[in-house]
Amino acid sequence: MVSRRLFRQLRILTLLMILLVVAVDTWLAKAGTTDWDDTLWVVVYPINGDSRGSTSTYIANLTDSSLLPIIEFIDQEADRYGLPGEGLLNIRLGPEVHEIPPEPPVVRNVFSIGLWSLQLRYWVMRTRWRYDGPSANIRIFVKFYDSEWRSQLAHSLGLQKGLVGVVNAFASRAYQGRTNVVIAHELLHTLGATDKYNLDTNQPAYPAGYAEPERRPLYPQPRAEIMGGRIPESETRSVMPDSLRETVIGGITAREIRWVN
Repeated sequence: MVSRRLFRQLRILTLLMILLVVAVDTWLAKAGTTDWDDTLWVVVYPINGDSRGSTSTYIANLTDSSLLPIIEFIDQEADRYGLPGEGLLNIRLGPEVHEIPPEPPVVRNVFSIGLWSLQLRYWVMRTRWRYDGPSANIRIFVKFYDSEWRSQLAHSLGLQKGLVGVVNAFASRAYQGRTNVVIAHELLHTLGATDKYNLDTNQPAYPAGYAEPERRPLYPQPRAEIMGGRIPESETRSVMPDSLRETVIGGITAREIRWVN
């Protein structure tokens, strides 16, 4: 009886220690990421999500240059808001990670999401110690899948607590532009930006999720607001942008990431 109680107390103490380590690590990582005084370092880690050889080949041929459009997008949009147009962000490709991050819960409530968030942040902390690579303020893990064997992808996500994103993407050059759109979207989540689309329909929310909400006629919109995710063509129809050249950072998003007051 005593040993069982002792074991339970040790288990609780261990859990509390893990939570403390994760919390301290999160606080240290988050501090200063949106003051924009220094260059933010982002590392993108590829993961073979389906264990296929074709996916491995695609990952092996990835380079830093495939992520350059994200840097150019941030620089261009920052310049529109009066920030220095260079040096805000640096993105590097990290080594391939051979571990799969925890899957988000099927039934989503405050408790399950909170528990999964802690599990993911702890996984990231362990993974960071196991893989060599450049130091980073933000880590994005991209799970790649062969597009010929998978037609749909699960939702990607980004967490401000932990400064981590998990992106699901197709292992195809034809989809690289769209992959960069999703990476940029989740990256902005880690900096405090919120979704600006209807979670039930995936349609951009008016006006915050529109690139040009004052445009007349309103449709079709020429580009997507990055956190709205899609280009509205009508009140009920929208399409995914093919590259970051078809997206902008709207005023509300700029305020959320502290580009404007």
